[in-house]
Amino acid sequence: MEINPELALQLRHAFKIGNRFMLLMWRLGLGKFINMAPEASGRILVLTHVGRKTGAIRQTPVNYCIANNDIYITAGFGSVADWYRNILKNPRVEVWLPDGWWQATAEDVSHHPDRVELLRQVLIASGFAARSMGFQPKTMTAEEIDAATHDYMLIRIRRTAACTGPGGPGDLAWIWPVATFILLPLAFRRRR
Repeated sequence: MEINPELALQLRHAFKIGNRFMLLMWRLGLGKFINMAPEASGRILVLTHVGRKTGAIRQTPVNYCIANNDIYITAGFGSVADWYRNILKNPRVEVWLPDGWWQATAEDVSHHPDRVELLRQVLIASGFAARSMGFQPKTMTAEEIDAATHDYMLIRIRRTAACTGPGGPGDLAWIWPVATFILLPLAFRRRR
């Protein structure tokens, strides 16, 4: 499944815009809600990693699946994905999952013997994202998935410790009570 380079660039741009929205939803404390309909929206986690050139903290929402208690993600745009190149340089990452926030280690397992089936699970868990790229992972054969994903990188993330404190998912959740405190009196004032 070859994709036109211009279309790939447009898709990468669209995903970057969508990623900003997803990150905001996680920061507002809505990560569990984003993951309530995985068939449609996909299973989404936030990967926190360190920029290989700048050393700056970066956050990227990605689709994932869990197999054998490990988390698997894929770099669908191949080895050019910035987050992928960042984790190759520094594999210590953090992940925001619907059930918690974790320190973890990322490892490229693109040559894993079960690569195709693991990629199938990630693609199924990707919901609309996989379908927008032309995948039907539930009905494609292993050979079709292998051929269509030859440029995809498969990454295994192993959780090492639970995280707590500031800077994690929901760090902007304080906005909800403040907004309620401000808007509720305004709503009652308008009724009078």
